[in-house]
Amino acid sequence: MKIGIFTDSFKPYTSGVVRSIEIFTKQYIEKGHKVYIFGPDYPLFKTKDKPREEGVYRFLSIRAPTFSEYNIPIPVSPQIRNTVRKIGLDIIHAHSPFLLGRMGYRVARRTNIPLVFTHHTLYEQYAHYVPFPHKASRRMILNMGRDFCNKCSLVVAPSRSINFYLRQIGVRAPIQTIPTGIELKEFEDIDNRWLHRNYGINEKEKILLFVGRLGPEKNLPFLIRAFKQIQNRLPHTRLVIVGSGPQKDYLQKLCSDSGVQDSVIFTGLLPRQVIVHCFASADIFTFPSVSETQGLVIGEAKAAGLPIVAIKAFGTSDMVSHSEDGFLTDATLNSYTNRILQLLQNEKLYEEMSLNAKTNAQYISASYCADLMLESYTELIERKKYPGRLIVS
Repeated sequence: MKIGIFTDSFKPYTSGVVRSIEIFTKQYIEKGHKVYIFGPDYPLFKTKDKPREEGVYRFLSIRAPTFSEYNIPIPVSPQIRNTVRKIGLDIIHAHSPFLLGRMGYRVARRTNIPLVFTHHTLYEQYAHYVPFPHKASRRMILNMGRDFCNKCSLVVAPSRSINFYLRQIGVRAPIQTIPTGIELKEFEDIDNRWLHRNYGINEKEKILLFVGRLGPEKNLPFLIRAFKQIQNRLPHTRLVIVGSGPQKDYLQKLCSDSGVQDSVIFTGLLPRQVIVHCFASADIFTFPSVSETQGLVIGEAKAAGLPIVAIKAFGTSDMVSHSEDGFLTDATLNSYTNRILQLLQNEKLYEEMSLNAKTNAQYISASYCADLMLESYTELIERKKYPGRLIVS
């Protein structure tokens, strides 16, 4: 099978969407399929000895005015239809309802190729990145996302709650719930003292970890305020924040203003092979975001045996088994900090949840989730070839 992926973000940019594409692509190739990526170029990351990317087609892009690390692709290519026909794509999978995702839709329509779309993001929650009035931007983005879904052969929801949400906002297209799986092999040989050695953390200190983009949608000021309360009770605690984003300077200032700057570590962006060691070195994974469709990093934290403390919201609720491998709390500081303190102060409970987290992560393996997606692709292709014939999944 030849799979075409159209995405508004791709390597070297890091995000949950990019990580999802990487995981599925790796699995497809291992299972004998061919993958072609249509994504933005990142001129600032180019080097003379940069290897040629097999099967990757880059589009001219410009830096986003509200987030300098993000590039906006320009969805113009006179040769795109000829390129797709020459490759012989069997399926087109869009990972954005906007620029290159819409190009993927146009190509799919004109070449009669089935179109799949993964609804990775609660896009209206990211309206702060759009330089227009917030309320109007939210409404516009929601409508654009819904209308794009209804043009697709299949919409993939990363979690059951997002499946329900899509129906609530008026998506009529077929929807299937397929999460992004976890590369479990990454967590077989990990260093549980990597953070201690590289950032001078005492062996007796407990480490709370966050991994993700440092943007308003991740609710990180809430986490810092919660950490301040935890520090007042348990001074030998550290917070490690892995990632980068538009709020980095603001968050560092907030730490200074709160008096916890010496106990909070901002690592910046780290290579994938190092992030797994961060998971292994931490004690609890803290996730305050209320805008997730799945929260892939939660599954990765569980694979490393970390109990989760997260705010109960949309996709996050499907990733955490409350009181089994973590806690889902309401969006109040007291509720959130009390659950973290409970885990830090109750060793027996901590050990039970750590074991359960690692066990539960096995149920969302990357290979299994890729098989589900490939089955959906095959069914759509067969329906295109033989319209009217009953296809049994």
